[in-house]
Amino acid sequence: MNEIAKLAPALPAKQADDAEVLPQNIEAEQQLLGAILTNNDVFDRVSMLVKAEHFFDPVHRRIFEKASARIQKNALVSPVTLKPFFEDDEGLKELGGPAYLVRLAGAAISAFAARDYAQMIYDLAVRRELIGLGRDIAAKAAKIEITSEPKEQITEAEQRLYKLGEQGVAERGFQSFLKAVTDAVNVANAAYQRGGGLAGISTGLIDLDKKLGGLHESDLIILAGRPSMGKTSLATNIAFNVAKAYKRGRKHDGNEGAVDGGVVGFFSLEMSAEQLAARILSEASEVPSEKIRRGDMEEFEFRKFVDAAKDLEACPLYIDDTPALPISQVAARARRLKRTHGLDVLMIDYLQLLKGSSKSSEANRVQEVSEITQGLKAIAKELNVPVIALSQLSRQVESREDKRPQLSDLRESGSIEQDADVVMFVFREEYYREREKPADHELDKMAAWQDMMSKCHGKAEVIIGKQRHGPIGTVELSFEGRFTRFGNLAKPWQDGPDPGF
Repeated sequence: MNEIAKLAPALPAKQADDAEVLPQNIEAEQQLLGAILTNNDVFDRVSMLVKAEHFFDPVHRRIFEKASARIQKNALVSPVTLKPFFEDDEGLKELGGPAYLVRLAGAAISAFAARDYAQMIYDLAVRRELIGLGRDIAAKAAKIEITSEPKEQITEAEQRLYKLGEQGVAERGFQSFLKAVTDAVNVANAAYQRGGGLAGISTGLIDLDKKLGGLHESDLIILAGRPSMGKTSLATNIAFNVAKAYKRGRKHDGNEGAVDGGVVGFFSLEMSAEQLAARILSEASEVPSEKIRRGDMEEFEFRKFVDAAKDLEACPLYIDDTPALPISQVAARARRLKRTHGLDVLMIDYLQLLKGSSKSSEANRVQEVSEITQGLKAIAKELNVPVIALSQLSRQVESREDKRPQLSDLRESGSIEQDADVVMFVFREEYYREREKPADHELDKMAAWQDMMSKCHGKAEVIIGKQRHGPIGTVELSFEGRFTRFGNLAKPWQDGPDPGF
């Protein structure tokens, strides 16, 4: 231990003052670095836990950084190989120059305790971040400003604490391209291992999955349509399919989580939780939704309804039906859900019912919607989950002969189109054709109308108007209005019904 004490670096005056307050263990850092310099295999055991920024001493931080960069390139790390990188390092010169690296390696006692040292370094780094965060919160609370409401400060503090709990550091900052490339390869590998399957979470709708590649982490997906097109129905169908398929296990990155399906959070700002549950049960039990609403069910239908409810009671689908939520509250509640139950897909029904901050809403509605869409994209990235937000379309669709929606129909702000990774429109031609029914005495027109209705009956289109990472185009789905259910459409060339229906 005396040998280690000799190695302890003389910290600059300011850092020495911090060291009296901030928790740190210089000896543990020296032991871990020494173990890595004598046995590079130790790095593999600790690299998932400890990063360069977790080291308290800046010199140790730089040594770990250089060592990890070389090891990841399958190059040897030792005092000799690291020496050229530290010839001009002023911090290391104060500790005796490159000879300090030799002393680190020589003083390392054993490699078997490296994991414990790494855990200690990580825990102390988190404690330091907590202290810094606490000081920031106290300083902001003490500074009284008109623009800084206490509720906003609580939400911000909760957000930073969540980040700290998830990552161990309050701010991510810049990350190397190497890490980004490695993450991209891991995602591609996961899809490849599934035999060319999906990289994201399946929607349960085969043709939509083929076009989207599933629901991808950190994507903002806008699902738009005119009233009565089935936006909420499609959203509840996807939510139900994802939650029903949920299986927990070990993922490709070694962490525990959803290996199939996922935990779904559903913000229902328009309908109550009971109404939303009734829709999902209508689909699962195949009892028409209007019968459920009226209570006009046969005994066998009610039994099917109750049995479906029993089957689904363990479904990881969480509904928040608080009306007129501000975007900051959506973020705070989503974080809380992820922390307590997990979260793999987040849905918002619908975007125009959210509120921005008081400042943006006082300015104008376009600015407020812009803040909301930016906030939703930020939630998707922060929580690393796909966010599906429903959106209304403007009335100009109704004035065109071809009622199929397009990007310019998105209501109130161009930022919806700009911030979204995917924009999809729900369109049911049947809805418009029903309203064009000719008079009974117009036999020719009636025959043409009936022919048109037979072609579009029970069909819906999901038009992908924008997709950052894939093709645009149209996906045809089946639609059963009685059960508010979308499904996979059986193609004429298929022998029987689609197996995923």
